[in-house]
Amino acid sequence: MATIGRRNTLSIERASGPGLYLNGGELGEILLPVQYIPKDIAPGVKLDVFIYLDSEDRLVATTETPHVMVGEFAYLKVLTVNPRVGAFLDWGLSKDLLLPFREQEIPVRPGQWVTAYVCLDQHTNRIVATTRLRRHLNREERTYREGQPVNFLITGRTPLGYNAIVENAHRGLLYHDNLAAPLQPGQRLKGFIKAVRPGNKLDLSLDQSGYKRVAPLTEQIVQLLESKGGSLAFDDDSTPEAIRETFNCSKKAFKQALGALYKSRRIQFKKPGIQLLDNTNYIPGK
Repeated sequence: MATIGRRNTLSIERASGPGLYLNGGELGEILLPVQYIPKDIAPGVKLDVFIYLDSEDRLVATTETPHVMVGEFAYLKVLTVNPRVGAFLDWGLSKDLLLPFREQEIPVRPGQWVTAYVCLDQHTNRIVATTRLRRHLNREERTYREGQPVNFLITGRTPLGYNAIVENAHRGLLYHDNLAAPLQPGQRLKGFIKAVRPGNKLDLSLDQSGYKRVAPLTEQIVQLLESKGGSLAFDDDSTPEAIRETFNCSKKAFKQALGALYKSRRIQFKKPGIQLLDNTNYIPGK
C-alpha cells in the first residue's frame, strides 16, 4: 500500500493523456502527471515517487524529492503568508507546504526560516507543517549510552548552547564550551552522546571522548599524510574552522591526535605544517 507523505515504489497501471496511473494499493490509482514522467521509461519498470494531495485534494505522485517527509523535522524558509489560511514553506516541491495559523508556535513572516515538523492533517489527509514541536517529540524512554554516535538537527541557540533534535525524536543540547566555532540552525550533524540526563534529555558532543576519539583521528591524519606525499599544512596553529572542514573534529581533538603522533615519533612539526616520519613500530593512539 502506498503511504501519503513518503516515497513509494509503485508499478504502472495504465497511461493516459494527463500522465501515468500508478498502483497505490488500497489508495487506488494515483496519477503521475506527464511533466514528472522520466524520459525513456522502460516497460514494466517501477517508479520511485512521492505521494501527496494536490490543490483539489486528489492523490498525485511526483518524482521530485522534498526536503522533508511526513514524520520528520526540518529547517524551512517561509515564502508567503496568506491571511486566510497561514504561511507557505519551501520544501522542495512545486506545491508549497502549508503551515496553518493554528500550528504556529509564534507567528511567522515571509523570508524567515523556521524549524518545523511535517505531519498529516487527521481530518483531510493533507500534508501540513507545524512549529509546535514539543508535541511531536518522542516522550518514550529510549536507551542511549555515552559515546553512542547519533544524528541531529540544530534547532536554535540558547544561553547554554544549541538545542537539537536527536535521531528525529529526542531533545539534545550542545554546550557552547564544547564548540570551537558557532553553529547555525538547520545544520544536520553527526555527533555523540556525552551524557543522558533525567527525562531522556541528552547532552551532545561533536567529538568522541578519550582514546575512542584520538585513535581513529590519528589514523585519519596518517592516511591523509600518505596520500599527500608525507606533508600537510596543518598543525597546532591551524584554525578550528579549517580543522573541522578537513578532519570533522574540534581543534582540541586534533591537537591531542598530533600529540599522540609526535609522542610515538610518527610525525615531526615543520612550523608550518607536519611531516610524516618513517616509523614501522607505530601503534595508533599509543
